Amino acid sequence: MPSAARALCLSLLTLLPLLGAAPTTAAAGRPRPAAEPGQSPPAAGPTGWSLTPAGGGRPSFYAEGTPGTVLRDTVSVTNRSAEPVTLRLRGTGLRVTFAGTGVRVPARTRADVPFTVAVPTAAAPGDRSGTIVAQDGHGGTRTVRIRLRVGGPALSALTVERPAVHADRITYELVNRGTTVLVPRLAVRADGVFGRVLDRAPRTLPVRLAPGRRLRLSEPWPDRPALDAVDVRLTVTAPGGARATADTSVRFVPWGGIGAGAAVVVGAAALAVRRRGRGRRTAGAEDEVPRTKVELTGAVT
Repeated sequence: MPSAARALCLSLLTLLPLLGAAPTTAAAGRPRPAAEPGQSPPAAGPTGWSLTPAGGGRPSFYAEGTPGTVLRDTVSVTNRSAEPVTLRLRGTGLRVTFAGTGVRVPARTRADVPFTVAVPTAAAPGDRSGTIVAQDGHGGTRTVRIRLRVGGPALSALTVERPAVHADRITYELVNRGTTVLVPRLAVRADGVFGRVLDRAPRTLPVRLAPGRRLRLSEPWPDRPALDAVDVRLTVTAPGGARATADTSVRFVPWGGIGAGAAVVVGAAALAVRRRGRGRRTAGAEDEVPRTKVELTGAVT
């Protein structure tokens, strides 16, 4: 190769790194940039669709109804892309039923889908929320919020049922017969032949009792008498004026430690003292008369 041509080639090789060759065809083979931290990668397929309440102008659904009613509305799916899209609809948090859960929306078309929201018959007054979710075949989702206000009177009512004494505990059942969630408070009192043997001040129970719910509970009584005839009273209250009581009776006799004759004598003495005490209360004493049935609140189950 002549020296002049060789010098020209060497000059070109020296200049190429400075020019930074960037062929236009190389961009087609470049990988897509990674998603930003905390973001999901874009879904394949059509993404130009939206989910909104029908009629426009509403960012979410809002409805009011009393327990047992069925509320109706319509959700719109708008497909702005150049391809059809197929969606699946579902509801969360509330009882949502659609006219059809599978929807195919042609390109540049809107589809309106009617749906209903059922208010449970035992729902307490107050606010609830849920969502309508639409998902396409590529994993893309859209959601619209539903806000539901349940109407009706707020009634606080409960009953205490089936009290009983078993070994070292007192069992009972609480029933919410109102329309509000209750956080009950319990007080326990027990009177024996010779005086009070248990007196627990009201305290809040670690439960939340929904309307219509029945809950079986127990109260520990590890230091119960060994020999006595006892009347037990449970008093339960809750915010809103709910109050109920229940009574039960039990005789504690250590059969293994005394003879049959002594047991009969103890039973007779207890009965006599009990009758004498009841006679004094009937004569006008200030003690509260024991009640032998559950207090009714007037609420309908």
